[in-house]
Amino acid sequence: VGNSCVLLCPPEPNKTMVAWKISLSAGTNCSFSYRADRKTSKSNCSDNISWKSRPHLDPTIEIQQVGLADEGNYTCEVATADGNFYTRYHLTVLVPPRLLLHCDDRGNPVCEAVAGKPAAQISWVPESNSTKEEIHGKGTVTVLSKVRACSSHLTNVTCVVLHPAGNQSKTIAC
Repeated sequence: VGNSCVLLCPPEPNKTMVAWKISLSAGTNCSFSYRADRKTSKSNCSDNISWKSRPHLDPTIEIQQVGLADEGNYTCEVATADGNFYTRYHLTVLVPPRLLLHCDDRGNPVCEAVAGKPAAQISWVPESNSTKEEIHGKGTVTVLSKVRACSSHLTNVTCVVLHPAGNQSKTIAC
């Protein structure tokens, strides 16, 4: 989320046509095309998706500021005298969770990995295990974990959040 994504298409010589067909997970479709007479068209695509440079030189597209709405299937077709060549991508957008760590009213540490996609994994140092998940729209998930019955000799605990978009940790004393 928020980064730029570049999708390559085969740089076939003597291409007569390049077409990107995009089927987004939200159910909408859009397309880009280029013909050898240098005619280009764009249909139903958001402004953040465009040719990376000039399509007659490079049929690569770029998605600026990737968002969840950009998830889906992207297919590039290049037509030449030798035939048609296809490249397919499935774009999955990762959303890093926001890490929240606090003490509940009983003095137990509570760790939350808020609105990540996919769901994060939470672990504790020292070890503990009480977690629950809350699923939000667009596939984001909040994971909540508590340390129960902290020992009186335990002064600090560390919440470790593991996620494909990056790992995080915070320490708290309750």
